[in-house]
Amino acid sequence: MGKFVYPKHTYQDVKNKFENYIHNPDDIARIDKAYQFACEKHAGQFRKSGEPYIVHLIEVAYIVTEFNVGPTTIIVALLHDTVEDCQVTLEELANTFSPEVATMVDALTKIKALSKRKDKEFLAESHRKIFIAMSRDVRVIIVKLADRLHNMRTLDFMPEDKRKRIATETLEVYAPIAHRLGINIIKSELEDLSLYYLEPEKYLEIESLLNNNTINRQNNIKIMEKKIADMLISKNIKFEISARIKSIYSIYKKIHVKGRKFDEIYDIMAIRIITETEVNCYEVLGYIHSIYKPIPGRFKDYIAMPKPNMYQSLHTTIVANDGNIYEIQIRTKEMDEIAENGVAAHWRYKEGEKYDPKREQKEIEEKLHWLGEFKSYESDSKDARDYMTALQHDIFDANVYVFTPLGRVIDLPTGATPLDFAYKVHTKVGDQAVGALVNGLLVPLTYQLKTGDVCEIKTSKNSPGPNEGWLNIVKTSFARNHIRKYLAKKNVQVNREINIQKGKAMLADDFKDYGYNDKQMVKMLMDNKILDKYPYQTLDDLFAGIATKNPPTSSIIDALGLKKFSDDVALKKYLGKNSSKTYNPNQAILVNGVDQLKVTVAPCCSPLPGDKIIGFVSRGKGVKIHRVECPNIKEEQRLIQVMWNPDMKDQNFPVNVEVDANDRNNLLVDIMSLLSQLKVPCQKISAKIHRDTVTVQVSMTVMLPNIVKMQDLFNALINVDGVYEVKRVMK
Repeated sequence: MGKFVYPKHTYQDVKNKFENYIHNPDDIARIDKAYQFACEKHAGQFRKSGEPYIVHLIEVAYIVTEFNVGPTTIIVALLHDTVEDCQVTLEELANTFSPEVATMVDALTKIKALSKRKDKEFLAESHRKIFIAMSRDVRVIIVKLADRLHNMRTLDFMPEDKRKRIATETLEVYAPIAHRLGINIIKSELEDLSLYYLEPEKYLEIESLLNNNTINRQNNIKIMEKKIADMLISKNIKFEISARIKSIYSIYKKIHVKGRKFDEIYDIMAIRIITETEVNCYEVLGYIHSIYKPIPGRFKDYIAMPKPNMYQSLHTTIVANDGNIYEIQIRTKEMDEIAENGVAAHWRYKEGEKYDPKREQKEIEEKLHWLGEFKSYESDSKDARDYMTALQHDIFDANVYVFTPLGRVIDLPTGATPLDFAYKVHTKVGDQAVGALVNGLLVPLTYQLKTGDVCEIKTSKNSPGPNEGWLNIVKTSFARNHIRKYLAKKNVQVNREINIQKGKAMLADDFKDYGYNDKQMVKMLMDNKILDKYPYQTLDDLFAGIATKNPPTSSIIDALGLKKFSDDVALKKYLGKNSSKTYNPNQAILVNGVDQLKVTVAPCCSPLPGDKIIGFVSRGKGVKIHRVECPNIKEEQRLIQVMWNPDMKDQNFPVNVEVDANDRNNLLVDIMSLLSQLKVPCQKISAKIHRDTVTVQVSMTVMLPNIVKMQDLFNALINVDGVYEVKRVMK
């Protein structure tokens, strides 16, 4: 396919280019040295075209000099394949040139351990390496894009299967990153070349339609240009005017992806007006609308609200006198340079200024806020393919532009929700989100954001944080990964607290058999330095271990050398002067020093055998039994010591339980079925649906004999499909 013809350059052409803006003899000498080094190391190497390999390096260097890059970037362009193809070491590059050059070349070198593989894993690892390096030094990707552009220009010489593989990779990875960096001149050429090799028939079809359309409209365009020029001259506005034709790939997307007909594409041909100031841009817009009718809904102000890749321009679509529809773009010269060259135009090398690549990188990240996300995605994705999938969806395909109340633009993929927006603003904003306002109106968290929306996230420090239901709401990998990490950490903490309480209760039950209460147990554990005998730092760690029988409670008892008392002794020790009395085994709770009082379990905290309990002497209603942590008795004075009767017969007590889950069909049926299987009586059950988060909260009162059985129930409930939290509640 010899369709594309490009001029060939020599090193002198490259030198003529960079000597227009680099005049320091030392810098020029360093570049010359790099060229000689590359010639020497690549001697005898040839490309598929039959040309010496140095030709490729010269062309890559020529492309980067078109962006007025600095000496180091030109040197890296000449040396970028020396480590991969010439057995040159990074140490040699660092010593011969600089550590900075070696670091950049390393980023552009394929991973040696995978270099003989051509599968998706190898490609993903190579891409990840480059993008992580780019997030630290954007000059790396400038060289890589130039390298890929020249490879695409010479793709004819490759076998067809390799042409298609390289073209697909270019379209999916390198054209999108060129777009995100605003380097439109490279992005458009990469897209057109990729389409030509992937779908040549459609490329040629669109090219033919475009040529015919252009021929038919050329005279009309010239008439329009003259009319606009005469008007602007009369208004004393300085300007340049030209026509531009939409790229073939852009037209292909509208026809074959969006389903538009060729005649329905209004911006195939556009008139571009370059003027001096922003004020001039708006003046020109007003004058054009005074002589041509604008199409409603087709005006876009990217000057006031730049795109995330720094693109700025005014776009308006008008109906011309010939009845055809044209797009008119209005911008300053600086905006035009950034529109074509993006980041490469904004940070052109300026000799004489103290160049600091770190300061430059920081400035770039401030302008291109998404650039720092490459690092965060790296920490979130261990697998390179997951990393690239996340970038593809969250960054490359981000074409919905939403505004914060202060005017910051947040770019998101199609279908993104306020939760995605919140996490893109800051992870803390996402974690504390409780609601969202879009364009001043309250919307559910499932609302799909659109370009132009102004989104405000309502947060609360008392927010319970993300739940499993949020995973069904968010569309970005970044938000999903953070929510998963949050929930995993939360589950670890919750499970630890549960295990601490469970292990402590298990040990306390055994200690009661020996006549010791909870306080005495803790004192004995500390006095006997029990932690020295086990690999735990704190008693809580030990209790958590006991919950999983590591160690078993019998090991603690043996280590302390406890001798078991009879139950009568335990009761005597607790009940003191009343110890001679006998107690009914049907009596669940024993009251110290008080007899023949009505004893009832408080419904607010629903204590279970195994809980620490306290008695509250109420007026005329006997003794109410509460858990010691119950907030309802914290300020009370009429408290009395009580204990669970170790000889009581098995009986059940009410427990209030809440189950949080993702909303789904048959959830309640599955929970009730589980209760039936476990033979757990249920006194009442109800469910409350939260439509904003697509979650449900099931509240129920169940009957259980002790806290060990309660934990068994909780462990079973958490395994019900969709359930992400089970907790005991007070009322």
